Amino acid sequence: MVTVAIRSDGSVESVTFVTSSGVAEIDEAIRRIVQSHAPYQPFPPGLVRDFDVVEIRRTWHFDVAIRLY
Repeated sequence: MVTVAIRSDGSVESVTFVTSSGVAEIDEAIRRIVQSHAPYQPFPPGLVRDFDVVEIRRTWHFDVAIRLY
């Protein structure tokens, strides 16, 4: 479970693991994925008036798939 804090300008303030995957490489991959999509869309004016930062909490699931080539 990961909490991502996004600033009103769309930049990432923080990526915090509420519950780690238990595998450092997976946690780091999640952090890189979140950071690689920055900057996110800036907040609309109505949201900026009330919030400097929005936190989004999500649970990520990774699945191992077998692929034949």
